[in-house]
Amino acid sequence: MNIKLFSCILIKFYLTYQAFTDGKRKTMTKPNEDSQRSWAMGTAIVIMILASCLISGCAGVGPPTVARDRFDYVSAISESWKQQTLLNLLKTRYADAPVFMDVTSVINQYAVEGQIELGASWAESPLSNSQNVAGSGKYTDRPTITYSPLMGEKFTKSLMTPIPVPGILFLLQSGYPADYVIRVTVHTINGIENQFGGSMTGRAADHRFKDLITSLRMIQLAGGLGMRVKPEGDRKAIVMFFRPVTDESIANELKKAQELLGLNADAREFRVAYGSFAADDREIAILSRSMLQIMVDFASFIDVPPSDVAEGRVYASEDNDGEGDFPPLIRVANSTSKPGDAYTAVRYRDR
Repeated sequence: MNIKLFSCILIKFYLTYQAFTDGKRKTMTKPNEDSQRSWAMGTAIVIMILASCLISGCAGVGPPTVARDRFDYVSAISESWKQQTLLNLLKTRYADAPVFMDVTSVINQYAVEGQIELGASWAESPLSNSQNVAGSGKYTDRPTITYSPLMGEKFTKSLMTPIPVPGILFLLQSGYPADYVIRVTVHTINGIENQFGGSMTGRAADHRFKDLITSLRMIQLAGGLGMRVKPEGDRKAIVMFFRPVTDESIANELKKAQELLGLNADAREFRVAYGSFAADDREIAILSRSMLQIMVDFASFIDVPPSDVAEGRVYASEDNDGEGDFPPLIRVANSTSKPGDAYTAVRYRDR
């Protein structure tokens, strides 16, 4: 039965009971005793009515909870992902093993239960009447969240496998900045090496790399950079092409990029292959990074406490104020207290 409807029935029952007891009060019992019984019975019923009304506020737990729960869980999962990513970057910085825990499912169940009982009996004797009121209510919120650690073959495939070269080209085709995408995801392109890591395992970039990604970005902004899938016999090959440009400055950047990559100046379409060096002047060889290598590169910019460096727990951060060829990919500071305006913050090693 609907709880609100049941509340109305209770009220009607109470009014009927009051009228009945008022009529009997004059002939069956003493006024003081009747008043006490009537007051007790009425108070109990009113309490049960109020309780049922409160429970009725939770009765519609279906549609109203969708918007609330969906965004609450999305916000919580999003925040936990940011904290997990930062924590794993810190672990990588300290040569610790990163651990990823996926939230594979979120199931939330609600249950509302209510029960109210009323009873009354009267005997011939005016002093032998009795009444009883009983009720119970129950509200249950039972979330079930399933976690799955990233480990074994799944860990190897997700973190240690190089990013597919077509995926990098699709990012460029979609308009993501060429200089940033190549800086993060590419290890070597046609023998020109990118910067990698920090002072312990890092390497400096080839002096031509900065000029190359700058030229590619300017060509991209002018709409002169593209890619497509080209059938070659039984397989499909990905090719990168440069569109003809009329702007003299962009034409100069295109010529510069072709010279840096060692490409044929008369060609406009080039095969794209995975590797460090191109087979000929009509091929662009890209050696991409894995997600673990990207994490190592990002982690090298994390500031660490001098005490940890002195104890040999971690190598010192490189002095990089952002004025060099390659500014920091990320800025992470350390502090004994949580800042109020941080994008995200985590504790590591009780700090």
